Amino acid sequence: MKRVLITAVLFAATSLSSAYAANLRMSWWGSDDRHLATQEALKVCGAKFGHTISPEFTGWGGHQEKIATQLAGRTEADIMQINWPWLPIFSKGGEGFTDLNQYKDVIDLSQWTDADLESGTVKGKLNGVPVSTTARIFMFNKTTYEKAGVTLPTTWDELFAAAPVMKEKLGADYYPFEAAPSEGNGLNARIVVILRATQMTGKSFIDPETNKVAWSPEELTEALNFYQSMVDKGVIESWKSSSAGGNRPLFENPKWANGRYASSYQWDSTYGKIAGPLEAGQELVPTNSLTSEGGKTEGIYRKPSMLLAISKNSKEPKAAAEIINCLLNDPEAVTILGATRGIPSSKVAIKTLTDAGKIKPVQADAYKIVMESEGPNVSPLNEHPRVTDAFDTNLEAFAYGQQSAEDTAAEIIASVDDALGGI
Repeated sequence: MKRVLITAVLFAATSLSSAYAANLRMSWWGSDDRHLATQEALKVCGAKFGHTISPEFTGWGGHQEKIATQLAGRTEADIMQINWPWLPIFSKGGEGFTDLNQYKDVIDLSQWTDADLESGTVKGKLNGVPVSTTARIFMFNKTTYEKAGVTLPTTWDELFAAAPVMKEKLGADYYPFEAAPSEGNGLNARIVVILRATQMTGKSFIDPETNKVAWSPEELTEALNFYQSMVDKGVIESWKSSSAGGNRPLFENPKWANGRYASSYQWDSTYGKIAGPLEAGQELVPTNSLTSEGGKTEGIYRKPSMLLAISKNSKEPKAAAEIINCLLNDPEAVTILGATRGIPSSKVAIKTLTDAGKIKPVQADAYKIVMESEGPNVSPLNEHPRVTDAFDTNLEAFAYGQQSAEDTAAEIIASVDDALGGI
């Protein structure tokens, strides 16, 4: 009788375990180091809970289109790495993904700040938890500046003053800064114009409360003229000239690799990506934002670099929540992932990686700048495709001398507001 009872208990336990084991899918984009680390971490997390997770990964190009197609056909993965600006595209009313507040007993949300959780919340529903926080910061090729005998600038005036010195000492094709279009868009130029307007007005591009452009035509005109003055005074290469060499991403541009572009304004999470191609002996250092007299804010452009979300169509949302918690909060999984998605937002994850020496000093320096800099809240609509297309089309016409700064400012505001009205 005793033996029969033990057998029955063991059978019941086994059945319970098998019944709860889930077959999940997880999708993400990234580079090879992220792909390898994520697959290893998924094996660890799957083993801890008895779940099997099939990985689905790609590069960045085309990933948004792939997710859009899957969401439309309800064939998306259970767990998805999503880009923060996708929230108003795929979850305008907060119903696009599972509300993770339902699984706060599974995901330890106390590891994130209220601001972190708010950034992943739409209409009161937690659509995703931030994996990491990123921001645009200045990164200077210290070696090029030293060769020119120029101290790293801390103000825009000092950056402008570096241009003639650098050209005289190193050559006419050297620029103290870069804002070149790449991969068919004007992102780097646009982001500099946005930074200038934000610094001088204290207002972000799109007002998160009204979903309209926050600047007046006069304020945006000033920022456009500032950008043009960078071209005219040799601080940056013109849009036309840089495009003639091919619209390559910065990390593939030989002018960056050999130090002829001596600084840039990039996401801190891309430090390794853009530092890697530099020729031997060159050192890339992150710095605080350049400032201007009369400026009202540093204008930090800070946002979640990405979120982990659960499909609203997942048949195993609790199991998916267990895997998310494991990936982002479990020390073993966190150590495997390292900083492949940037320095984590989770408090326990940061401590784990810091204690293990997994965060390089230069990454820690960049992250410190990101978290300590100040600026107005940024709307995810800043990066909506309709918004960026409207901005870039007019900015390119201005850069090629086809529109005045005043007309360009008016066109950007009108076309962006029109785009926002249809979102």
